[in-house]
Amino acid sequence: MKTLSLKLDDEIFDEAEEITGALKVARNRYINEAVSIYNRVNKKRLLKTQLAKESSLTSQDSMDILHEFEKLIDEN
Repeated sequence: MKTLSLKLDDEIFDEAEEITGALKVARNRYINEAVSIYNRVNKKRLLKTQLAKESSLTSQDSMDILHEFEKLIDEN
């Protein structure tokens, strides 16, 4: 496990303290879970961006192939 020094805005800290107190969970555990969730959200965002980029690179080729298949079907 890594040790981390962290500066939080006062409002964020106060809100986290309220929530951890109400949930009876350690601040460290709460922040670990929050970062884990944020990592998953951002991994999905990055994947979405990558897929969109790769899709745009292949979209014209896909359309060309589709038109070729349509021509073959129309000929038969």
